[in-house]
Amino acid sequence: MKILLVHNSYQQSGGEDAVVAAEAQLLEAHGHDIVSYFRFNNELRGGGWLSKVSAGVNTIWSSGSYREIRDLLAHKKPEIAHFHNTFPLISPAAYSACQDAGIPVVQTLHNYRLLCPGATLFRNGKVCEDCLGRRIAWPAVLNACYRDSAAATAATTAMLAVHHALQTWQEKVDIYIALSDFSRNKFIQGGFPAERMVVKRNAVSSDPAPKDSLGHYALYVGRLTEEKGVQFLTSVWSNLTADVPLKIAGDGPVRREVDLEISQRQLKNVDVLGQVAPAEIIGWMRDARFLIFPSLWFEGFPMTIAEALASGLPVIVSRMGAMAEIVEDHRTGLHFTPGDPQDLAAKVQWAWTHPVEMMAMGRAARAEYETKYTAQENYRQLMSIYERALGHRPDSGTPIRLAEPVEYQEREEVFSIPCESRKGQ
Repeated sequence: MKILLVHNSYQQSGGEDAVVAAEAQLLEAHGHDIVSYFRFNNELRGGGWLSKVSAGVNTIWSSGSYREIRDLLAHKKPEIAHFHNTFPLISPAAYSACQDAGIPVVQTLHNYRLLCPGATLFRNGKVCEDCLGRRIAWPAVLNACYRDSAAATAATTAMLAVHHALQTWQEKVDIYIALSDFSRNKFIQGGFPAERMVVKRNAVSSDPAPKDSLGHYALYVGRLTEEKGVQFLTSVWSNLTADVPLKIAGDGPVRREVDLEISQRQLKNVDVLGQVAPAEIIGWMRDARFLIFPSLWFEGFPMTIAEALASGLPVIVSRMGAMAEIVEDHRTGLHFTPGDPQDLAAKVQWAWTHPVEMMAMGRAARAEYETKYTAQENYRQLMSIYERALGHRPDSGTPIRLAEPVEYQEREEVFSIPCESRKGQ
C-alpha cells in the first residue's frame, strides 16, 4: 500500500513527532511505500510582522500546502492519506486537496487543538472546557490561550470557526483516530461525527523487555511545565515519612521553580536530572520502583506511560482523562486525586512500603503492554483503519473496538518509489 503521511512538526520535538516517525518506520518495515509531506515550525523563525500576518492567514487556509499536496498526489498517486498535525503551516486546506483527488483521509487526534485553541483544555492551573462545543471559541481569545498571544489565539480561533462553518470536520475526513475512549468522547461532545471516530492507542516501537528488580527510586519523566503537575512533587516529598529517593528526568519552563523548592525544603533525596536522551529513559525506568505521572490536564496518550508498562514498571497517575483509562488502579498502578499532594504522598508511601504488591503490578503492567501496545498490534490496528477508510464504511456510531482481532490480507502490489520528504527533513 502506498500511504501519504502529512505532519507539521513542532519547534521542540516531543511525543507526537516521535509517534509519527515510529509509525512511518513501522509501515516501511512491513513493505509499504511512504510518501511524506512534512512542514516544520522553524520555518516561522525570524519573520517580521508581515510574515506573522501571512502565517495567521495560512493557518486558516494555506494555498501553498493545497497546491503542493495536490501536485504530490498527482505525481505519487498514494492510496490513502494519514494526517497527524496540520497546525499551523499546512492547514485544513490539505484535506480538500485529498478530497478533490479522491484520496481517503485518516486524521490522528494527538491533542485537543480542534476543540481548544490552546490544544490542552487547560488554563490557569486547571482543566478548562469553556470553548468545548462552541462554534467560535471566543473565551480563548479573551484569555490569550495560545502562546499567551491574543493575536495568535485569534488566528487559531478563526481557523476553527471557518472550518466549522465549512463542515470540514464532518465532510473532509473519512476516519478520525482518537487515542483513548476518553478522547473520543470529548471530540464527540465537541460536535465531531461519532460514526467516523475510532480508538487506536499509541504503541511502543521497540520492546524494552521487562525490568528484573524491584527498583531503587521513584521516577518522573516529562517536560517541566505547569500542566504536567511536576511543581507540586516537592510538596509531596516534604510530607513523606519514608525515605523515598526521587529522580526527575526532564526540563522546561518551571525548572527554576522546582530547583528553588528543592533547595528551600532541603530535599536531599530529590534529584533533577535535566533533559535525558530518549534512548536513556528505558534505563532509568529499569532501575525505578514506580513512575509518577502527576499531570493536571487530560493528556492525549503519554508515551512515557506506555514505555513504563512495557518495562514492567507500575505507574502512579492522576485520576483523570486518558491516564486513568490507561493505568488500572491497583492492577498496573495507582490513581490519586489530581493536584492533591497529600493523596499523592499517601500513594507514594504505600507503593514504597508494599514491594510484593508493586512487583505484582509490574508483571500486570508488562502483560498489558504485550496485549495492547506492541508494534505488531499497532500495525494490525492501522491496517484495519486504512481498510475501513478505503472501503468508505462508516459505522452507525459504535466505535471500532480495534483491540479485537481483525483479519487483514496484505495487498499484492509492491511499490518501489522511495520516501519523499518535505522541507528540512
